[in-house]
Amino acid sequence: MEYLAIFGGSFMLALSGALMPGPLFTVTLSESARTGFRAGPLLITGHSILELALVAAILLGLGPYLKLPTVTGVVALLGGTLLVYLGWDMLRSAGRLSLRWDPAADKRSGARHPVVMGALASLANPYWTLWWATIGLGYLIAAMKYGAPGVTLFFVGHIAADFAWYSLVSFGVSRGKTLLGDSGYRWTLRACGAVLIFFGGWFLISARDFLGSLAT
Repeated sequence: MEYLAIFGGSFMLALSGALMPGPLFTVTLSESARTGFRAGPLLITGHSILELALVAAILLGLGPYLKLPTVTGVVALLGGTLLVYLGWDMLRSAGRLSLRWDPAADKRSGARHPVVMGALASLANPYWTLWWATIGLGYLIAAMKYGAPGVTLFFVGHIAADFAWYSLVSFGVSRGKTLLGDSGYRWTLRACGAVLIFFGGWFLISARDFLGSLAT
């Protein structure tokens, strides 16, 4: 029962976070409209690889450092800059993109792989780091009392929620893209780009606040 509680609690906790719109959700919308259902699972694969590395780092003693204002400020600064760039790139390229996806054209244009984009979108979000430094760290410590099985069930429950939600989002967007058309897709892409720029600006302001508090 303890193991079931660890898995179920981790799943519900992660699902509550996944349901909140953010950079990864925005990228999932744009990529799913372009490449179909495959985008969601691939993006979350990148996200999960990054989280696995973070969990390993926390187990090795990184946890307390994630709470430092300096770390949060630097993550917000770098993440905000990256999100502004990704959003600007979406706006810049929207006019020449099409729903008629051509993998060869993606390779010629140097398009980012969804697995890489999933990791970058997560890493660019400073509130992802904050979540792991607080809620995630607390639940992970509780799971560690049950050894390796507890930690494994915690992580599997966490990523299962991400895969379930983002696969559902990706499926819904991909099924609707036949109604969207190239024009609708381009405007959707522009909207997603604007949202990423908004998030980036918000994170840059947060970085100023975090780093500014260190000087006072």
